[in-house]
Amino acid sequence: MQSIQEKIRFGLSAILYLLFNLRIGSDLASTATATGWQILQTAPFVAGFAYLIIAILQAMGDGSKLPWDRRLRLFFAIGIMAGLILGIWEYGGVSIQY
Repeated sequence: MQSIQEKIRFGLSAILYLLFNLRIGSDLASTATATGWQILQTAPFVAGFAYLIIAILQAMGDGSKLPWDRRLRLFFAIGIMAGLILGIWEYGGVSIQY
């Protein structure tokens, strides 16, 4: 990360990732538990998709490695989409058994 703008964008990506995976409970403990469980359930799938996309990007770029902040930003972007889809699924009336 070179500039302050990139650091701010990285921080905003992380905050949005947490916000989109936030699951509201009746109190702070249940909110933290539900949010942590949500992240633990989706992180392996998000990491797998991010790994595939990173591998494709590196192959297209003649094998040059992506910087770690770009890899995490890809992870956050895919995680935001997964959190949004799962949130719509849950709040739409389909219950997921924990």
